[in-house]
Amino acid sequence: MIEPVEVRFQWWTQSRDPNDEMVLEAAINGRADALVNYSVADFARPAERFRISVTRPSELLKKVKPCAKLPIH
Repeated sequence: MIEPVEVRFQWWTQSRDPNDEMVLEAAINGRADALVNYSVADFARPAERFRISVTRPSELLKKVKPCAKLPIH
């Protein structure tokens, strides 16, 4: 689920890629259980520190149950 998050505290310089910081900030401040991203290696260490699992989109899709198929008209 996606919802807006107010950033109350910044944990800068946690990720190897500075462009990933805002994603990590939103996950930490939003108390996310998981972070879905293609850059798993960039998020692995900081996410572990905050107990946030990191997974690739393809891995998440394998875990999600398929939706009921709707008839095509």
